[in-house]
Amino acid sequence: MLFRALGLVGTPYRWGGNTPDSGFDCSGLIGYVYRDAAGISLPRSTREMIGMQAPDVGKNALQTGDLIFFATNGGSQVSHAGIYVGEGRFVHAPATGGTVKLDSLSKAYWQKAYLSAKRVLQPEHLAHNP
Repeated sequence: MLFRALGLVGTPYRWGGNTPDSGFDCSGLIGYVYRDAAGISLPRSTREMIGMQAPDVGKNALQTGDLIFFATNGGSQVSHAGIYVGEGRFVHAPATGGTVKLDSLSKAYWQKAYLSAKRVLQPEHLAHNP
């Protein structure tokens, strides 16, 4: 899982995209990594993902592979998501004109926008390197 997510850093952002060839939006990236690296099918949108029946995880208990959710438009409505990769960092597809990147939860922007996290993976999926 970790290797697959990090291997996609630099892939172009494309709204609605869900493959390395076409590019990714945030939920397309998450869906692709989970399906490809762990065989797990997730809902397509961030709103559906945040509503999934999966354990909520506190910010100080995040583990590699956890889904993290943000309200980047202000308020409390989810608008962005990423995959936590450890050491306070996450992989995400940020915005039009950008690429999939490794970012830090310690940045003020992400601290302010952070909503919640969910644990979808079981430990055996974490070190899988396809």
